[in-house]
Amino acid sequence: MKLTYFRHDPPNFGDELNEGLWRHLLPQGFLDEDEAELFFGAGSILRTYPGTGMKHVAGSGYGGYSALPDIRDGTWNILWVRGPLTAARLGLDPARAICDAAILLRETPLPPPEEGVGAAFMPHFESAARGDWAEVCARAGLAYLDPRDDPARLVARIRGARVVVTEAMHGAIVADALRRPWVPVLPFHPTHRMKWEDWAASLGLALRRARLPPSNLREAYVLATGLQGKGARSARLAQGRAVAPLNEALRDRAARRLIELAERTEPMLSADAAIERATTRCREALDAFVRSRTERVRALRA
Repeated sequence: MKLTYFRHDPPNFGDELNEGLWRHLLPQGFLDEDEAELFFGAGSILRTYPGTGMKHVAGSGYGGYSALPDIRDGTWNILWVRGPLTAARLGLDPARAICDAAILLRETPLPPPEEGVGAAFMPHFESAARGDWAEVCARAGLAYLDPRDDPARLVARIRGARVVVTEAMHGAIVADALRRPWVPVLPFHPTHRMKWEDWAASLGLALRRARLPPSNLREAYVLATGLQGKGARSARLAQGRAVAPLNEALRDRAARRLIELAERTEPMLSADAAIERATTRCREALDAFVRSRTERVRALRA
């Protein structure tokens, strides 16, 4: 059974959490590279997959990035999904909507909190690539949480943060799971917004999402056009002497807004009872799957 998640170069925090998470939570040897069966964890990865092998879903979500899978074709084993919006789109019993799989970090050994982090900001990994957020954070005096960094280090920094301002959904999910206050920022590109509502609803949260101004002209292009900002035209907006003063002014404005969000905006945190209940339900669903699978393998070998 192969662990399956969105793989990107450079890597992305929320997706890369899967490796350490499931290697700890599942028995040794449970996962391998056999693609006859797939195991889906954290991420918006529910879509159509070729082949007739079984797909086991543990806390994944539908992000609207592709067509819906036909989960009635006999190849889907839904343990639970990220939230009620995913459940509704797939026609599942609402009881299957528990929470994003990353909540189960609470059930794993964690790196110690990094000291001296203070307030921190994590952009979406696409914003990290096209924006100037490291420089903006330096100007604002916030720790920069690069979603392309090592996941264990990011978890340590989140644990040590006083508050996490985050455009990356898994920045919020991990902060909430580890009981650190967070401020949600509306993703620059609209395709990344629905999944936030899906996760938040699973914990009974009504999001109060703030807005950040762009950190450079390339991000301003994304906001103005709704395009991804990956082409040569948008790349030219970040270069050249003519645009340098405009980019400088945008970085200053973004830094002022980050300070406002970190220092004067009420952060969010789900209720202790909600996070405990969701953690227990996720763990129970996972343990039931492991027991069933283990018993079936033993019976086949007998």
